Amino acid sequence: MPPRSHPTARQQRLGAELRKLREEAGLSTEQAAALLETKRTVITSTEAGRHGVSPERVRRIAFRYECTDQELVDALVAMCGDRTTGWWEEYRDLLPPTFLDIAELEWHARGLRVSTMTHMPGQFQTDAYARALFRAAIPPLPAEEFDARVAHRVRRHRVIDRPDAPDYVLIIHEAALRIEVGGRAVLRDQLGHLMAATERQNVTIQVIPFSAGAFPGSGQSILYAHGQVPALDTVQLDRATAGEFLHSGAHLCKYRLQLDEMQRIALDPEASLDLMHTISRSL
Repeated sequence: MPPRSHPTARQQRLGAELRKLREEAGLSTEQAAALLETKRTVITSTEAGRHGVSPERVRRIAFRYECTDQELVDALVAMCGDRTTGWWEEYRDLLPPTFLDIAELEWHARGLRVSTMTHMPGQFQTDAYARALFRAAIPPLPAEEFDARVAHRVRRHRVIDRPDAPDYVLIIHEAALRIEVGGRAVLRDQLGHLMAATERQNVTIQVIPFSAGAFPGSGQSILYAHGQVPALDTVQLDRATAGEFLHSGAHLCKYRLQLDEMQRIALDPEASLDLMHTISRSL
């Protein structure tokens, strides 16, 4: 199997977890290669996500590294054993890789916690709202990429709509509910779409009101994706040029605490829905 030139974030994560197993076993790449009867370059390429690995190979690696966490091993096996081609692959040559990586992360998550401060979450944006956001880009997006970004953004709702949809918790600031992206009519329709989502059993929406004041993580959009086991959780942060994916224990703990605090100061779901209705009626 030839090495991948551009591994996805999910493939890189699998490689990083295999590297952690090796390091926890106290093995160098040379020692691991000898133990697994392969070349050192195969070890480094696998850990970088550039070299594919089979479920059987993962179990053999975990055994040789003396990993006793069977739930983690099973989760890693599931990561490499899933050969499903996701809907996001249709955009492989049209959009930056980060767009596809985020969609794949959401699709495989066991649960999602999202916070957003100044705009609606990507999973619930309407076509008109998404168009207004991307139309504001500087420099302007090429027509083909503009249309692809809008289509990709709107299709992200599939992760919430599917039969086995993960639990989804949204913490959204009041500012995002009031900024008239696309104009009053577009925002009114967007708010209606968001309010309708609260009727889903797997969706919880809480609003941070202006009166809440300062709080950790303000001004930053956070996507926390729960993995099959807690060790495989991932945090995705929006940046000016690309998304950032974090999965160290320290980062996971930090952003869990931030989201916990945001939920603590936010209105409860019923009061949040009342506020959304009030804003919608004012438009």
